[in-house]
Amino acid sequence: MGITLTPIDITGADRGEFTRFMTRNSFPFHHNANPTDEQVTATIDGGGYRRRAPLWIDETEHGRIGIAVLENLADPALMFDLRLGTRYRGRGLGTPILRDLATLVFTGYPKAVRVEGVTREDNLAMRKTFERAGFVKEAHYRDSWPVPGGEPLASVGYAILRRDWSSGTTTPVVWNDLATN
Repeated sequence: MGITLTPIDITGADRGEFTRFMTRNSFPFHHNANPTDEQVTATIDGGGYRRRAPLWIDETEHGRIGIAVLENLADPALMFDLRLGTRYRGRGLGTPILRDLATLVFTGYPKAVRVEGVTREDNLAMRKTFERAGFVKEAHYRDSWPVPGGEPLASVGYAILRRDWSSGTTTPVVWNDLATN
């Protein structure tokens, strides 16, 4: 299984394919689970990807399987949005994607000291994927994720540090830091 991350020409040659990917898949754990052509077009035309780095995710056996979008490119803490095509979820592809995404950030963005991602509390598959890829849970924001027609859910934040990525270890969060001060 080999993953390739390739920049997307979002306003040029890749615009149509990007729009089709976004509108022909459902993303149940995102704020807008089913974006329309009009919404994707408005985001692109409105400059919604101007300070971001959208990437195709290709896999040797399955071909084009998703997109990742890097955000906060000038900050030491880059964030990302990950979307796999509906039929590629649950196949164990997330862990190598997150590992390769961390490698891309830490080799391509010398100021980056961490890579962060957030998911809903009920997205257990993604939460396990974060942990298998070496990310550490750092936050649990209660009632912060609006759910259409339902009660808000918690957002759960994970990150991997450059030093952990380079050493192959994980630095645990000190949760009970007031007890030592």
